[in-house]
Amino acid sequence: MKRVFSLLEKTWLGAPIQFAWQKSSGNYLAVTGADYIVKIFDRHGQKRSEISLPGTCVAMDWDKDGDILAVIAEKSSCIYLWDANTNKTSQLDNGMRDQMSFLLWSKIGSFLAVGTIKGNLLIYNHQTSRKIPVLGKHTKKITCGCWNAENLLALGGEDKMITVSNQEGDTVRQTPVKSEPSDIKFSTSKTDERISSAENTISAVVGKKMLFLFHLNEPDNPVDLEFQQAYGNIVCYSWYGDGYIMIGFSRGTFLAISTHFPEVGQEIFKARDHKDNLTSVALSQTLNKAATCGDNCIKIHDLTELRDMYAIINLDDENKGLGTLSWTDDGQLLALSTQRGSLHVFLTKLPILGDACHTRIAYLTSLLEEPPITVSVDVEPNFVAVGLYHLAVGMNNRAWFYVLGENVVKKLKDVEYLGTVASICLHSDYAAALFEGKIQLHLIENEMLDAQEERETRLFPAVDDKCRILCHALTSDFLIYGTDTGVIQYFFIEDWQFVNDYRHPVGVKKLFPDPNGTRLVFIDEKSDGFVYCPVNDATYEIPDFSPTIKGVLWENWPMDKGVFIAYDDDKVYTYVFHKDTIQGSKVILAGGTKLPFSHKPLLLYNGELTCQTQSGKINSIYLSTHSFLDNIKDTEPTDLRQMLTQTLMLKRFSDAWDICKMLNDHTSWSELARACLHHMEVEFAIRVSRTMGDVGMVMSLEQIKGIEDYNLLAGHLAMFTNDFNLAQDLYLASNCPVAALEMRRDLQHWDSALQLAKRLAPDQIPFISKEYAIQLEFTGDYVNALAHYEKGITGDNKEQDEVCLAGVAQMSIRMGDIRRGANQALKHPSRVLKRDCGAILENMKQFSEAAQLYEKGQYYDRAASVYIRCKNWAKVGELLPHVSSPKIHLQYAKAKEADGRYKEAVVAYENAKQWNSVIRIYLDHLNNPEKAVSIVRETQSLDGAKMVARFFLQLGDYGSAIQFLVLSKCNNEAFTLAQQHNKMEIYADIIGAEDTTNEDYQSIALYFEGEKRHFQAGKFFLLCGQYSRALKHFLKCPSSEDNVAIEMAIETVGQAKDELLTNQLIDHLMGESDGMPKDAKYLFRLYMALKQYREAARTAIIIAREEQSAGNYRNAHDVLFSMYAELKSQKIKIPSEMATNLMILHSYILVKIHVKSGDHMKGARMLIRVANNISKFPSHIVPILTSTVIECHRAGLKNSAFSFAAMLMRPEYRNKIDAKYKKKIEAMVRRPDTSETEEATTPCPFCQFLLPECELLCPGCKNNIPYCIATGRHMLKDDWTMCPHCGFPALYSEFKILLNSESTCPMCSERLNSSQLKKITDCTQYLRTETE
Repeated sequence: MKRVFSLLEKTWLGAPIQFAWQKSSGNYLAVTGADYIVKIFDRHGQKRSEISLPGTCVAMDWDKDGDILAVIAEKSSCIYLWDANTNKTSQLDNGMRDQMSFLLWSKIGSFLAVGTIKGNLLIYNHQTSRKIPVLGKHTKKITCGCWNAENLLALGGEDKMITVSNQEGDTVRQTPVKSEPSDIKFSTSKTDERISSAENTISAVVGKKMLFLFHLNEPDNPVDLEFQQAYGNIVCYSWYGDGYIMIGFSRGTFLAISTHFPEVGQEIFKARDHKDNLTSVALSQTLNKAATCGDNCIKIHDLTELRDMYAIINLDDENKGLGTLSWTDDGQLLALSTQRGSLHVFLTKLPILGDACHTRIAYLTSLLEEPPITVSVDVEPNFVAVGLYHLAVGMNNRAWFYVLGENVVKKLKDVEYLGTVASICLHSDYAAALFEGKIQLHLIENEMLDAQEERETRLFPAVDDKCRILCHALTSDFLIYGTDTGVIQYFFIEDWQFVNDYRHPVGVKKLFPDPNGTRLVFIDEKSDGFVYCPVNDATYEIPDFSPTIKGVLWENWPMDKGVFIAYDDDKVYTYVFHKDTIQGSKVILAGGTKLPFSHKPLLLYNGELTCQTQSGKINSIYLSTHSFLDNIKDTEPTDLRQMLTQTLMLKRFSDAWDICKMLNDHTSWSELARACLHHMEVEFAIRVSRTMGDVGMVMSLEQIKGIEDYNLLAGHLAMFTNDFNLAQDLYLASNCPVAALEMRRDLQHWDSALQLAKRLAPDQIPFISKEYAIQLEFTGDYVNALAHYEKGITGDNKEQDEVCLAGVAQMSIRMGDIRRGANQALKHPSRVLKRDCGAILENMKQFSEAAQLYEKGQYYDRAASVYIRCKNWAKVGELLPHVSSPKIHLQYAKAKEADGRYKEAVVAYENAKQWNSVIRIYLDHLNNPEKAVSIVRETQSLDGAKMVARFFLQLGDYGSAIQFLVLSKCNNEAFTLAQQHNKMEIYADIIGAEDTTNEDYQSIALYFEGEKRHFQAGKFFLLCGQYSRALKHFLKCPSSEDNVAIEMAIETVGQAKDELLTNQLIDHLMGESDGMPKDAKYLFRLYMALKQYREAARTAIIIAREEQSAGNYRNAHDVLFSMYAELKSQKIKIPSEMATNLMILHSYILVKIHVKSGDHMKGARMLIRVANNISKFPSHIVPILTSTVIECHRAGLKNSAFSFAAMLMRPEYRNKIDAKYKKKIEAMVRRPDTSETEEATTPCPFCQFLLPECELLCPGCKNNIPYCIATGRHMLKDDWTMCPHCGFPALYSEFKILLNSESTCPMCSERLNSSQLKKITDCTQYLRTETE
């Protein structure tokens, strides 16, 4: 609270003064004291005028608008009227001779009531100058009075009466009171229902102690409220709030009481504001404050919370006590008179004046200046406006313009308008002032433009336009104004003409364009808010728009187009205008922010709202809808989700992207993607979908991103968000309406698709009908399906028609029109249709038609099965060759068998693979056991085998019966049968071929043991694993079975691996038991069976030697070879004697091969090798030597032939020479020819030493060289192959030649051809010695 000025006029001092604030505006203060002069001051304490009176001022009062001040004085019958607008005083004669004592202007109209000391009354109508004198209203002096809103006048006088009169002066009510009344007031007393709004209660102080309440509607029930004596007298009182009264008492007490019916007079608040005395109480309804004064101080309470002291003003220089308090109507100024005649005026609140243009703000800080570039102005402004380069302040009808420089402000000029300015707007060059329903648009600086005269100024509206302008705004291009007739006009300054007008049903009260003027928020007289877009002349209602909204600010941040706030006294609402969404343009409420007390928003920039406060400063608050602009790094996920919602409402997609990256959950990303689609931000939606990994969405969006048709693009996006109805509307509004049809088809919304097709693409109706019919068929609505299939027949599209005709056929059958359906199906080319229709008919028990369709469709199995159901065997027989199902064959076979047609039955049973039935018929009816037996053997059927066994039993063929009993796994029966009929051998043979249990073998063995048939007994004991018993029987066998028995004994010992049994057999073989040694080959076999390979090898050498001596060279070769292979496979070193013997025997075998093929040189070389070891061939010495001589001679080895011929001439051989050759050989010896073909040399594979090709011991490295099994020569490293069967080496080239004439390997006698030979390049692994 700041003291604005004090008035200390000398002429006043020492006596109390009267004063009165101008009503409404409070621009003037009228004061009068003991000097008989009424002085009029402005709000800054400057004296503006004065009225001289003939005597002391009795009363003065301003009319309701503050235009006229009326004054009455002693010793005068004139009423003085001072006009505030013209500053002139006039006098009015009251026409009554008595002294005036009271004066009061009415609240409605311009009635002035004047009372006299004799109780007479004058009512003067200032508008019509009509005077109504009412004599004898009271009998004594009229002292107080009050007008109400219905122009009733209540008066009180010294005659202790209160009268109520109308504006014509007629008495309506009157009531006596106990003592003299004072301070009469009208009010709305609250009944319980609280429905009355008329001022129907009169209150008055009676006798300074009591408060009297009189209800006009209940004149018989007045209320007297008395208070404690201790409070003192009632100084003054005031009504406030909802039927409460505030009363100040002379001793300093300050009370608030209620007038509500049950609690009338109840004290609801009491304070001892002043210790000694209280002189006045004043209320400001505007500020909602109450002030009391007394004891040199003023105390101000807040009416909402009376206990809170708002301010205390101390006046220490006032020692004589204080007088009266009074507020201006707007509550800005509070005036206080004192007992000594001074007057003080305090500023309670600044008018919150401020304006913003783009990001520049002007606001009022004290009554005469504007900061941060502080501009001291000449007046206390009523309005302020700021433009790009100018500032305007003003009051009443004048405005002062200032030019804004960098840091300096220069006063430009002042302009006087044709009426009191309500508001003013500036932009770059022009100013527009609104006064009394008109706008004057004018240049701010005339020198700025070389303007034509008509562009300097213009008045709106035009003279002939009967409307009042209620609001206006100025943007860089347009002057925009709204009128009481609801018209919003756009005036384009550059072209100096109107470009757009919009007609609203009711008057437009306020309007607020965005910075460019392309969008506008306006508030109409019903307090509804709308966004208006002049571009397409469209308006959009603002949702949840509070009727208390004071103003709107658009976001000035260039990136946030479409955001604006609406504010009232305590809240700011953030709205967003979404221009491009798939649902069209709309306004949404994004949220609200609480506005601190007494803040007036001036500028909104990126969520920061700059407000002006009561103290004349500016303060920024941040909108709650923009909380995401703070640091979001450490925010909780729940808050982040809330922020995400905010960013999406405000279309701040890049901020939303950052939040989604922090949240990183699928829900948030999909929410962002949905919002992008909603706002048609296709590129951003692609980016989001790609991050989510939604490939389908990315591909779909990529396809549509270039579409320019707004509706088509919106339609696609609506479809992607599953809003299909909206999508359809948008598609139909686009330049490609058929897209709606495509969408409905894809969604299978066939009804809608058909409706659309009728309008957009009639040629598509058959195709849609077909699809629809398929769906109806699926859901079981066959009637409609049939109708749609029929509609789907085109007549020129074969594929389509076939599908539809198939549908017609099926639906006809389903509907019971079997004839039509079946005929249609029979005519139709499709097999599948015949099958499906057949199935339907079969379910309907229409067998003959079903079978017919199956047969026509070549579904023979099904046809036959249906024919069987209707017992049409003839048809079944016809179809059987085509039928593959065994089940049908079986049914047919049973039927035929029942008819006794066994041949047909047997064929059918065979086709049905029912072998037991086949066997049964062959045995029982067709008497063909051979066929039955062959089938049992083929199929291994157990039941069949049993049937055959029974058949043979009946015939007495026990052998066959046993065989088939075993086949059918009836071993016990077979055994019993064999025992009974002495057929155990047959049983034994059969069972030996089967996989049989040990018990079966044992029972046979025991049988043979009883029969003393040792060999059979031994065999079956061996089979059931009883080795000692088996061996015992084998050794007991008679000599006729000796060989086989010994073989079996060896096998037994080999399986048993029991030393005791082994020794027992060896003793038998050596003849220990009976003195007859057995053949060595058995011993060899025994060792082999026991896997005692070294012993076996030694035995093999002995056997070979015996065979050799006996001249069985091939047997000897085979024994040694098999032993050699066995040892090799067991990885046992080969004895060198065995290897040498095998080599010599092999050489002997090779001779025959080479001589036969005519290669005498190879034969001779091998014979030389054999002849050199002739002692190994004792039984054929002479024939071998003879052959050697002959072959050597043939091969040209004359010297060798001679040496062997000489050997033959020895006496022990000479006589044994074949007579054929004897003479020739003798001649050779007598005439020796010692010429000899030199033997070729080849390198040793170990050391590359050159040695004769048939030499097997290398003189260089002393290694035994492997020999070739084809030639007997030593092996060569680069000509190496092997027999794939026995693994013996051979010279690749020679072996190939040999195999041209031979077909077996000379070593192992296995079959072989040259293509099986592989040449071995690396033979090092075969050069490792395998012999000991």
